[in-house]
Amino acid sequence: MSLHSSLRSAGSHLGTMRNVLKRHERVRHHMAQGTWVDGQSVLGLPKIKQLKLKARKAATKEKEAATAEKPAAAAAPSAPSAKA
Repeated sequence: MSLHSSLRSAGSHLGTMRNVLKRHERVRHHMAQGTWVDGQSVLGLPKIKQLKLKARKAATKEKEAATAEKPAAAAAPSAPSAKA
């Protein structure tokens, strides 16, 4: 039996952020945090909150710093010339 075309994902979904971890991922997380007790049951593990963090580009910070350093005279508009 084949998968219906509306149920297929567009492209590869391996790099996407998931809000639910699999059981073995939760065990690894608890081991890394030091909260895992040997012999503990893998059933009934607490949920782990996943945060989506967007990294700001360093180039954006450099542009903001460059615009802050510009002299105020260059940013001020020139006075209109008077015609007689």
